[in-house]
Amino acid sequence: MDLNEILHVATFAGKIMLESGGETYRAEEIVWRICKIYGVEEAESFVTTTGVMVSICHDGKTHSLIRRVSTRTIDLDKVHKVNDLSRNIINRGLTVSQLKEQLKLIDNGERYSDTTAILISALGAFCFVFLFGGELREALAAFLIGLVIKSVSIKFASLGINQFFINSICAGVAAIVAIFLLKSNLIVDLDKTIIGSIMLLVPGLAITNAIRDTISGDLLAGLTRAVEAFLVAISIAIGTGAVLSFWISTFGTL
Repeated sequence: MDLNEILHVATFAGKIMLESGGETYRAEEIVWRICKIYGVEEAESFVTTTGVMVSICHDGKTHSLIRRVSTRTIDLDKVHKVNDLSRNIINRGLTVSQLKEQLKLIDNGERYSDTTAILISALGAFCFVFLFGGELREALAAFLIGLVIKSVSIKFASLGINQFFINSICAGVAAIVAIFLLKSNLIVDLDKTIIGSIMLLVPGLAITNAIRDTISGDLLAGLTRAVEAFLVAISIAIGTGAVLSFWISTFGTL
């Protein structure tokens, strides 16, 4: 039994979970499960939104490892695959090395293309307008805005810009485009157009995970995710509010 290899593989699985938007309790469970499946006597893990800390004991020897999580996104396909893989290690008869290779394949797996992501985001904005009681013209406008802000988001993310500023910029862009559409008489309800568009930026998964982690007793992770969601909401409000305030103060009422 190579304890170092088991430790590295287990923490790698937990790291993928966190980077893909998984809950902290699920990452801890997967780390513990992998260690136990491969015969480790004792295994403890402590996971936060920014790191995975694991300690294992076997035959009187203790090994510890910390993995830093610096980037986080939403990829529920990876969450599902890692979770499924960890539950079927025995059924598949995977060795530690084989498990590591499988995790690498999952980690390096391709996501949807940028074009697909942009189109689906635009469709989401289109549908959100109806959810808030908007009409077809506002929904079509939100579809256009969704195309724009998702394209901007992808471009800025590739440049390594902080997510707070990306959300603020995208929210501001959504407000600017909506105002010009209103002035062009292409829409009549500015509020529903903007709201439907910026729903693409709302941190729904972060809020859900914050509640789930708190309920499961992971208070530190729950509070951290709640603060993260709150900051994202503030960034959206700043971007939208700044544009609307500037327009009203400069050109008068909308």
